[in-house]
Amino acid sequence: MRGMVIEPSGYRVDDVNGDGKVDIDDKRLPLIVRIYGALVLLDGLMSLPLIVLSALYAVREIMAGRVHVDALNLNFLLSVADTAVLTVNAALLIIFGVLLLRNRRRHAARWAYTLIPLTSLEAMLSMALLGIGANLIAPLVQVCILITLSVFVDPALLEERRLKHALRRLDERESYWDAVKKGMLGRDQSGKGYISLDFFNMFWLFVIGCVFGLAIESVYHVAIYHEWQDRAGLLFGPFSPIYGFGAVILTACLNRLWRSNWLLIFCSSAVIGGTFEYIVSWLMETTFGIKAWDYTGQWLSIDGRTSGKYMFFWGLLGLMWIKVILPWLLWLINKIPWKVRYSLTAVCFALMVANCVMTLMAVDCWFMRVGGNVPDSPVTHWFATYFDNDYMANRFQTMNLDPSRAGTL
Repeated sequence: MRGMVIEPSGYRVDDVNGDGKVDIDDKRLPLIVRIYGALVLLDGLMSLPLIVLSALYAVREIMAGRVHVDALNLNFLLSVADTAVLTVNAALLIIFGVLLLRNRRRHAARWAYTLIPLTSLEAMLSMALLGIGANLIAPLVQVCILITLSVFVDPALLEERRLKHALRRLDERESYWDAVKKGMLGRDQSGKGYISLDFFNMFWLFVIGCVFGLAIESVYHVAIYHEWQDRAGLLFGPFSPIYGFGAVILTACLNRLWRSNWLLIFCSSAVIGGTFEYIVSWLMETTFGIKAWDYTGQWLSIDGRTSGKYMFFWGLLGLMWIKVILPWLLWLINKIPWKVRYSLTAVCFALMVANCVMTLMAVDCWFMRVGGNVPDSPVTHWFATYFDNDYMANRFQTMNLDPSRAGTL
């Protein structure tokens, strides 16, 4: 049976109690999780009709001519996208709440993984429309809860934790290490993909992608332009989150293609990378008026946000990633000791979230200072003191910030 190691004693490693029961998916969820399920169910049931009715009312007003809109106006397009995302999110919350109440761990974990990027997209659209403020609190809290729940309810992660405790009780016998060498922990137990797409693996792939992507880009810039440039994307540390998210997206999209023909992997990576680069460029310019790159005039340039040249590079990167780099990174991730694996991940995740939030707030204050629209508050004074315009321009040397390009000004 897959996902199972047989010990000489005759017990299975995932059978902690030695009673032959491995029904992790049937284990009852705690009361607090079921209460949360009831709350999100009510939230979805109350929000969905309101969103739909509001959208229908707006459409009727536009059709009747009482409200005039420009279909090509950026704020109108963002509002339509935001309404669509809110509608889908509310519908999925209803399903997610029902799954939690019915104790469907495996399905609930999958829906949580679906809701995380969708809620993040909701936050980004809200930020593009309203800027950074109280409007981001709810989606950010929701993302944190979903991440926590996905780790807690996912049977694969529970089985991995049970495996860890079983190994301690069995004194980590030599036969286990032989099994680990034959098939690393973190591999996709279904056999359809290469790596298990759980939070632990994806977080460390994100961190490694942030660091290695920044290193590769910095070396490339020095080799081509013969000058050093700080190309970091966060306030603290050698991190470029664009490459981190790129690593996560490539892994998630290409995971099941790891045995496929190299040409299929190359073409898929080129399309995925080009689309991702275009969306990131559009979001940065729409939200903060930032233009970090411009490929205008290059071969197959699409609005200067991506080009055939860099889509080709994305294709090569994806091919190398899934065939060569990912197995090595999984081996590296497995080097994290069992005793500190989850605590270290939790601490590093909290620090990364704090770094991202601080960066967004600093960029938002920089944006308002350049645009001459700075509210008088302790937060803006603090950022103006410690992260003034000169500091931000020196830290983010590739960012060309122009508030007139943003859709929120």
